[in-house]
Amino acid sequence: MNTFTEFAVRAELQFRHALIKAHNSFFSRLKDDRGDVPGWVLVVLMTTGLVTAIWTIAAPRLTAILKDSLDSMNGIR
Repeated sequence: MNTFTEFAVRAELQFRHALIKAHNSFFSRLKDDRGDVPGWVLVVLMTTGLVTAIWTIAAPRLTAILKDSLDSMNGIR
């Protein structure tokens, strides 16, 4: 084989080796990733707490707004 062909074959083999190494590294890290379940549980609980607190504070005013709106609609007839 001439030198150019040898060079091309070696370059292709090195490229294949690098791709296989990157592929194996990526999928090994993907298998090890279990996720952050406690973090998501904390986010859900905190969001639920905030919604409950805001709803508790805003419920009387929202009820009054709804009642006033329905009363004004009854007055249109």
